[in-house]
Order: sequence, then C-alpha cells, then structure tokens
Amino acid sequence: MSRRIVLGSVAALAVVGGAGAFVLAYAGEQPPALTHSTARYTAPAGDLAGSLTFTTNVTAASGVRSLKVLAWPAAGPFAKKGLTEKELAAAETALCEPAGGDTARCTYKVTVSAADASESHGLWHVATLATAKSGDTAFDDRTTTFTVG
Repeated sequence: MSRRIVLGSVAALAVVGGAGAFVLAYAGEQPPALTHSTARYTAPAGDLAGSLTFTTNVTAASGVRSLKVLAWPAAGPFAKKGLTEKELAAAETALCEPAGGDTARCTYKVTVSAADASESHGLWHVATLATAKSGDTAFDDRTTTFTVG
C-alpha cells in the first residue's frame, strides 16, 4: 500500500472518530425530556377528599435526579407575570422510579379538600422542572392542563 493511501485513511479515521466523539458528547448534554404527561383530577365527594395525580416519563442520559411539580390556575397570578424556573425549584418533588434504561416514571399526587376545590374552578396548568444527575434541567410552565369544576 502506498504511503499516501495509508496517511489518507488514518486522517479519515481521525475525522470520523472525532465526529463520533462529538456526537456522543453532545447527546450526553441534552436536557431531560418529558413524555406521556397526564394530569388526573378527582373532585371531592361528600366526606371524601379529592386528588390530583400527575404522571410523566422523564428521560435523561445521565439519569433523573428529580422532578419538581406545581399545579397553578390559568387565571392566577402566574398568568400575567409568568412562572420562572427559580420559583419552581421550591415546589414539591414527584416520586420517580426507574422505568428502564435512562427513563424514570414520575408520579406526583396531592389531596384536594372540598374547601380547596370550591375556590379553584376552571383551567389549571401543571408546571415541571426536571433535573438530570448531570445537573441539566428542563423547565416547562405548561407541561399539561386539567380542569377543576
């Protein structure tokens, strides 16, 4: 084999290998992704409390550290000024369990009293802040919606 062919092949392998390493590094830096997000609201009835249950799948290459969840009324104070990632960082944490690979199934459940439900009619949004073990975050102030009343 000629020296020119060997050097050309080595250079091509270096370029392809470098591009592959870049792709893998870039893929590892992707923020967490949420899929199959649902909110189920059950109204209080008689002496029984109601509930709000939010479930979602969170995928992160480095693994899922946490998922913060906040339900807020569409006609509330965040409708005008917007909800921020910083505000959501103080919200309650969902329970996340491994669901295979780099995905976790996260569930957030809260009890709703009759008094709370009577003051909360209308459209609501669920905001989320997912944090990967690498520290990458994904914030969405309207991950899903549900209706009270």
